[in-house]
Amino acid sequence: MENTKNSSLSKIIPVMFCFFAMGFVDLVGIASNYVKQDLGLSDAQANIFPSLVFFWFLIFSVPTGMLMNRIGQRKTVLLSLMITFISLLLPIFGDGYMLMLVSFSLLGIGNALMQTSLNPLLSNIVRGDRLASSLTFGQFVKAIASFLAPFIAMWGATQVIPSLGLGWRVLFPIYMIIAVIAILLLNATQIEEEKEEGKPSTFGQCLALLGKPFILLCFLGIMCHVGIDVGANTTAPKILMERLGMSLYDATSATSFYFISRTFGCLLGTLILRLMSPKSFFGFSVIMMLVAMVGLFIFHDKTMIYTCIALIGFGNSNVFSVIFSQALLYLPGKKNEVSGLMIMGLFGGTVFPLAMGVASDAIGQNGAVAVMTIGVLYLLFFTFRIRK
Repeated sequence: MENTKNSSLSKIIPVMFCFFAMGFVDLVGIASNYVKQDLGLSDAQANIFPSLVFFWFLIFSVPTGMLMNRIGQRKTVLLSLMITFISLLLPIFGDGYMLMLVSFSLLGIGNALMQTSLNPLLSNIVRGDRLASSLTFGQFVKAIASFLAPFIAMWGATQVIPSLGLGWRVLFPIYMIIAVIAILLLNATQIEEEKEEGKPSTFGQCLALLGKPFILLCFLGIMCHVGIDVGANTTAPKILMERLGMSLYDATSATSFYFISRTFGCLLGTLILRLMSPKSFFGFSVIMMLVAMVGLFIFHDKTMIYTCIALIGFGNSNVFSVIFSQALLYLPGKKNEVSGLMIMGLFGGTVFPLAMGVASDAIGQNGAVAVMTIGVLYLLFFTFRIRK
């Protein structure tokens, strides 16, 4: 029994390093604010960056599910890490508009492959009722990378030796080194993968799974989750700058605070999901976010705004894990295809920021909050469809 536990741990550690690398995609929130400042962009123009990152989830997620049927989940994760490495290498050479567009595109493509393949890869190590809590722990590790990004960017903007010429972009080579470590660890780890039932699905057959009502509801739920996530970490500094006149440097702390709250929520959720039903905890989390959205409409006090940001971060921290595990358990014989569809739902990270950028340019940051609130209301509806 002890040897089995040690064997599982030796496999989980490299996978968790990959979850950390998965969190690199969240640097796009704070990076878009710095690029906006450096290049003098509008909200709508700056929000193209996070939207572009998540656009690739629409294109690559389902094909990645099919790719996994051919080369396996572990090799697909390794491929995703290589693409992520290249995306982090490019900004070292400059911060021009086109260069950053290419970098963020590759970051999105790599992350689409990673999120599609890494979650089902973990399900080969951890099974059954423990899957939701294990996925949540993976999200906790991912969130560590997310909340460190704004701190590293701030440190680079103010403290790094000027001769390096990187400034806030020092974030990219630091994360690039960690990506290399993840590649080496996973490459040295062998994981026995479950075989798919029947013949591998075609592209059309994968999309046809959306015809199952519960899978479609899960897909839309993932869209709303990531839309709220990207929207909150991108918009939080803008709310402080608009309402309190804070500088970008000072307001950046709101993004870090959001990710700290999300990280704490993931850690606590790992424990709570072992004691409470996913449906009850999901409903509690959504109510927290709804209260926070109402608060962001009415409060102009720094403490209250930060409290609302914390509630969104904590509430949204376990939404993905619950929805994803529900979808996998609903069709256990089609893990690769279901994973591809669920990760395609991360396209919500494109739809929401674009809508929020247009709304905020028109009526201020309350417009962005209104768009996020629509997503929260859908998740409230979804709560009643979760199986106990």
